[in-house]
Amino acid sequence: MRTFEELYAIAADRKGGPEALEAMLPAPLPQEALQNTTDDRWLATMAKCIFQAGFNWKVIDAKWEGFEAAFDRFDVARVGFYHDEDLDRLLGDERIVRNGQKIQAVLENARFLMDLAKENGSAARFFADWPVTDQIGLTKIRSKQGSRLGAMTGQRVLREMGRDSFILTTDVLARLKAEGIIDASATSSKAQSAIQSAFNKWMTESGRGLTQISRILAYSV
Repeated sequence: MRTFEELYAIAADRKGGPEALEAMLPAPLPQEALQNTTDDRWLATMAKCIFQAGFNWKVIDAKWEGFEAAFDRFDVARVGFYHDEDLDRLLGDERIVRNGQKIQAVLENARFLMDLAKENGSAARFFADWPVTDQIGLTKIRSKQGSRLGAMTGQRVLREMGRDSFILTTDVLARLKAEGIIDASATSSKAQSAIQSAFNKWMTESGRGLTQISRILAYSV
């Protein structure tokens, strides 16, 4: 397993030097800003990532204003109390993509966010305050208590909302395999633990967060 400095040098060489690489690295939101995001935007982002999964993103983007209107601007309390008639309404609403399972997932995630808000003051505060050194633990909570928020979809939600996080893209996984951190699959508990440990080590070495480390790994391939 290479040090972060070695991986950074590989990525910088591939992207035209350190200055060019730095310009390509995104910055996550500060914790206070993330705490102050509203829970409706978490639900909206969850919904968008769920509908984009396995579908043409441009179609979802083009229809997004219709999604916002159809789901009451993703007001968590309203969507969380939708009933069968609301589901029927959405299944007939031409402003959105009428996929019953994904629509149901939005309703279930509204209830998931409501539960988090009851326990933490807001769902946003829960996501903001969760330790950055345990993204795998956060993934387990999303997968168990949320709907369709495992794997890549859940990772994209965190990144889209500005939460410091890694995304296990094809390139990132390729680098993790090259470093001997994982063998083939990244889904086993052993592999997930190894991935988190590697990212934590690189955070300590570099002083950077998961978002930038993840992007540097991708650029090193």
